[in-house]
Amino acid sequence: MTIARRTLAHEVTFEGLGLHSGVPVQVIVHPGSLGIWFRYGSGRWQARPENVTDTRRCTRLGEVSTIEHVMSALAGLEITDAEVEVTAGEMPALDGSASGYARAFFEAGFEEFGEFESREPFSRVFLQELSVKIAIARGAGRWRYAYEVADHWPGEQVCERENVIDGYAEEIAPARTFALAEEVPAVMAAGLGKGLGIEQVLIVGLEGYKNDARFPDEPARHKLLDLLGDLYLAGIPARCLDVSAEKSGHRTNVEAAARLLAAVSGQV
Repeated sequence: MTIARRTLAHEVTFEGLGLHSGVPVQVIVHPGSLGIWFRYGSGRWQARPENVTDTRRCTRLGEVSTIEHVMSALAGLEITDAEVEVTAGEMPALDGSASGYARAFFEAGFEEFGEFESREPFSRVFLQELSVKIAIARGAGRWRYAYEVADHWPGEQVCERENVIDGYAEEIAPARTFALAEEVPAVMAAGLGKGLGIEQVLIVGLEGYKNDARFPDEPARHKLLDLLGDLYLAGIPARCLDVSAEKSGHRTNVEAAARLLAAVSGQV
């Protein structure tokens, strides 16, 4: 499939607190022409699976943590080239979702500069670890995520989109990060989530949401949001793939991205 190469028409600046660290950070997303890169201090890392250094609670690329939300916005708006410069080691929480990134990118506008032939996987990519499953095939942008927590409300939620790009900014990007109510004390004790306030995170209780949800299935939508960002490390436009995932997290998402990249390179 022929895809337009797209970058931002103008640079965009964000400021906030790191989602987990709570450290103040400024982010400047510059127009680019060499793919997607992250820059912090003297370090610079291309957004590729082999450059991921940690997947506990977030996706860390080189020395920059929590890249999944901005990567999701780049994927959802089909931005192929950008340079993301940060002043601290973690992306800001913003409102707990990818909406702030998507909105600012829309406002900056886009610039297209040529085309490329999107690579497609030579074979179906499948990852399974116990009940975790991710299946990826060449397709037309149909994405599905099944979120499930045993013995806990809401049980299972499924978010499915016939074309994940259509309506991304309105239907996927606003879904916030979430936490099970009984896990919140442990998360706080571990020094995580310092950049999140009550309006920036959805709390899931044993019988329902503890605060106002933006969508009835917001957890499943946020997990799909994360999946989009993590799989975009392979550099394959979301509209060129059909993806189905169950109970996956950042580690398995990134492993699936690595397998996808190998599949389009003909290595598997």
